[in-house]
Amino acid sequence: MRDRASIAPGIVIGLGLGGFLDGIWLHQILQWHNMGSAVLPPTSLDAMSRNMAWDGWFHFVVWLLTLTGTYMLLRDARAGVPLPRTRAFTGLLILGWGTFNLVEGVLDHHLLELHHVRDMPLHVPMYDWVFLLVGGLGLMLVGWLMAKGDLGRMQGAPPSDERVRQAEERAPGAPRA
Repeated sequence: MRDRASIAPGIVIGLGLGGFLDGIWLHQILQWHNMGSAVLPPTSLDAMSRNMAWDGWFHFVVWLLTLTGTYMLLRDARAGVPLPRTRAFTGLLILGWGTFNLVEGVLDHHLLELHHVRDMPLHVPMYDWVFLLVGGLGLMLVGWLMAKGDLGRMQGAPPSDERVRQAEERAPGAPRA
């Protein structure tokens, strides 16, 4: 049994959920960009179709991240690794979300120039920098601050099944084994 709370699953799930939020909000609802809209502007039915397929692959990858994080959390729970408190878990999710935004923003917006935060109807460069600062570094800082205090208190706590057993032993009138 480890003394540290489960940390990595929350971050990985946050990476996946952050990707879903990006795809749903920026690609589908606001329609500011598609995965390849700076390379192939969606100005024809064929270009829109190809961008939609690239968006589909993007969503498949973030789904795999979310699924991976879920199974990592299940693995830790079954191994008796203490699970983080709600505030710490929420912080880990936000930390993962911000990490996704930072990595995706640097790679896709600046290095590969596949798309920008606001490609349609026109590219607004300032959105890329605000996205990195607020959506990347800002969310990472908020997530880390939320998680760090509660994770520190979690260290050394018995795993959930042990806490249940201890509570049952302390309960008045509980049958003794």
